[in-house]
Amino acid sequence: MEPTSFWSWVFYLFVGGIAGWLASLLMRSRGQGIVLNIVVGIVGGFIGGWLLPRIGLSVGGGWLGFLVTAFLGAVILLAIVNLFRR
Repeated sequence: MEPTSFWSWVFYLFVGGIAGWLASLLMRSRGQGIVLNIVVGIVGGFIGGWLLPRIGLSVGGGWLGFLVTAFLGAVILLAIVNLFRR
């Protein structure tokens, strides 16, 4: 395994976890563990990366851009999940 790819995965897990955690705080989704926060953040990153350019938004590059994109996508994901829970 190439060191760069290993650290890329660690980076995605870390930033995805932060994005998922922040989104769960905003959406008041209590009781989520770290694994679910990471999953929500990473899936949110895919959602945000797909959706934001389609509506004409760009948050820039780098880790901060990835964090904002993953956060916005995670908020959208949690909003959809909350719709189906009620």
